[in-house]
Amino acid sequence: MIQKGAAALAVLALVSLTSPIAGQANQPAQVRPPGSPIISAPRPATPVAQTRPAIPSGIQSAPAPNPTAPPARSDCPGGNCDAQLPHISIATPAPAPAPWPWQERVAWGANLVLVILGYAGILMALALLRKIDRQARFTEESVHVAAQSASAALKLSEALQRAERPWILMSVRPSPNIENGFTVVAMNRGRSPARIISTVNETVCTLDETHLESTPVYKEKTTEPTDTIILLPDETTELVSFSRADVKQVCGTYERMKRVEDWEEKIYLYGKVTYRNLAAPEDSPAHESSWFCWYIHGRQKSGMVMAGPQAYNRHT
Repeated sequence: MIQKGAAALAVLALVSLTSPIAGQANQPAQVRPPGSPIISAPRPATPVAQTRPAIPSGIQSAPAPNPTAPPARSDCPGGNCDAQLPHISIATPAPAPAPWPWQERVAWGANLVLVILGYAGILMALALLRKIDRQARFTEESVHVAAQSASAALKLSEALQRAERPWILMSVRPSPNIENGFTVVAMNRGRSPARIISTVNETVCTLDETHLESTPVYKEKTTEPTDTIILLPDETTELVSFSRADVKQVCGTYERMKRVEDWEEKIYLYGKVTYRNLAAPEDSPAHESSWFCWYIHGRQKSGMVMAGPQAYNRHT
């Protein structure tokens, strides 16, 4: 029994070696363990021409590979890629640029030249306007300086004219021939000769200067000298004299004279002199000099001094 099994196993091994099955040529022979039933190996089917499976109508089959086609892309995974690259086609290609006519080139160049010339003209105009502005400012400053110079020259001329004109001032001098008598003297303190036109004076007796009028009031008329009086520089002329003998005439009563002696009332003399520059035209304005004196009457001695408010001592 054991011998029959060993013979059958040998035959089966021989058959498997002489008739290889497709797909199992490289596989090792299976060894049946002793005592197991014999199982015959299935025979391979006769090779049949391979046919493609039917492709559904909705799916388009891929074209067969062309033996003359270039090798497959090497950048696909695995070194082979059957998918083709997408092909992009442009429906309407961009038209080629049209040539630039020479007329347009000439017009463009002319416009460029005009723009450059216009820009240069604007720069020149701005520079000219700046120069005109500086010149106007310089002219304005020159006119201002000229006006100041003219004003200064006019003031200098007036100052020189005032310095060269005659100035008559009054002073008091004791009378050489009359005791306790005084004389009001006019003196030309200027640099030009003066011609006296008229004189006027007034004598009042009042308590003090506060009881005088705010402006001089002359009761007597203005007297014109019978002879033309011309005073050269530093020359003098007598205007009015006053002494103790004139006090009784001014006071009028003994009681008032007594108040004057006791300084309860005061005697004031004031007046003015009108004169003109001898070298000036006849229609030139005249000048005036006012004066004010206080006669101090004592019991035995008397005196006279210049005094009075500003309105009584004006010089024009």
